[in-house]
Amino acid sequence: MSLTAQLDAIMPTALTGTVVRTLGTTVAVAGFPAPVGATVRIARQAGVDVEGEVVGFRDDATLVFPFGDLSGVRHGNKVRLVRTTRYVRVGPQLLGRVVNARVECIDDRPQPALTERTAVDRSPPRPIERPRIDQPLSTGVRAIDGLLTCGKGQRLGIFSGSGVGKSVLLGMMSRYTAADVNVIALIGERGREMNDFIERDLGPEGLAKSVVVVATSDEPAVIRVRAAMVATSIAEYFRDAGKDVLLLMDSVTRVAMAQREIGLSAGEPPTTRGYTPSVFSMLPKLLERAGRSALGSITAFYSVLVEGEDENDPIADSVRGILDGHVWLVRRLASKGHFPAIDMLSSISRLASDITNRSHQQAVAAFRELVSAYRENEDLISIGAYRRGSNVAVDAAIDLQDVLTAFLRQQVDERSTVEQAAAELTKIALAYQQRKNAPRAAAVAAAPTAP
Repeated sequence: MSLTAQLDAIMPTALTGTVVRTLGTTVAVAGFPAPVGATVRIARQAGVDVEGEVVGFRDDATLVFPFGDLSGVRHGNKVRLVRTTRYVRVGPQLLGRVVNARVECIDDRPQPALTERTAVDRSPPRPIERPRIDQPLSTGVRAIDGLLTCGKGQRLGIFSGSGVGKSVLLGMMSRYTAADVNVIALIGERGREMNDFIERDLGPEGLAKSVVVVATSDEPAVIRVRAAMVATSIAEYFRDAGKDVLLLMDSVTRVAMAQREIGLSAGEPPTTRGYTPSVFSMLPKLLERAGRSALGSITAFYSVLVEGEDENDPIADSVRGILDGHVWLVRRLASKGHFPAIDMLSSISRLASDITNRSHQQAVAAFRELVSAYRENEDLISIGAYRRGSNVAVDAAIDLQDVLTAFLRQQVDERSTVEQAAAELTKIALAYQQRKNAPRAAAVAAAPTAP
């Protein structure tokens, strides 16, 4: 888009309206034909003006969702159009900074001079323009790199209930990933948790190559949705600059909840569990923006809060159908101090077979076979009712249980790579094969020889 076209888009002619009523958290404005998504400014009887965003129309009124508190707004106050197209300023100076949904730095350091712009509402790349994903990206988490290998440009979901180590896992990935740039979106988090994540989970090493976009739970719904869009736009900017970007969003569920709040305020009918149709139309538009392009890649991990750890939760089910894989964190493992609490048998990477070699795939299959055999017979083993020799796979799983558990568990300060994880998996698969061959060799040795 040319500079003249951009100016025409973001500097429209003056347009004003008047407040006629409030509807819950929205403001109805008369005589104000501004488009959906436009930014406006509402005058207050006392104090500074409050900005808002057009979210819909009802009868002859334009509905505006404010960015702040409505106290001081009265009937007849003027509403003025600020801009019709949403752009944010971006640049490499954002690395190492913490910003809000307007890309204003909130880390008590000087504001950087950002000379470039990018649109907040970009369309996903055309399917025909997406190169195939054919290279792995190391996340630094052994269980993911080895068993759920992720490719550059792949999109995966981290599904879990609350309090099972999701944020700590995301922090590990941001520190140890092989990606050039991290863009981390903290949506709907408690204000207290922001500094905890930045200082404890992310650390100076991770922050140095990261841009953190924050919208806490006390901020308006439009700010929370906008933060998710802005984080994706920043990731797209770095991807278009030729970088491999890791986009971490915690959590997409809170983005959906914010969109539900906006939709209900605009008069949308609730559907499944109160979620409005606009939620399910927004999710693919947001999630499909990540991926690989001819210039770079955005590898994305979206955390999904599952209510009551119900796999059929509507948001979890919808997101799982859009993404290229899912990682399940379970409370059963977390309660045992098992970190990361990944349930390998319930998790999958749909592109792992495209980015790993045959020996790696065979090692993964052997590992899963051992874990599955042990889990199916765990009750018998724990009470001593299992008889050795009944099943070769179960015998091997019992012998190798400590090795399997050690592979799946990882200290927070421990770094791993895809190559290291594949090498360890190969050793486990070889040990399993030797145990499978041992009874056969013993049987051959015990067989009577021909006279």
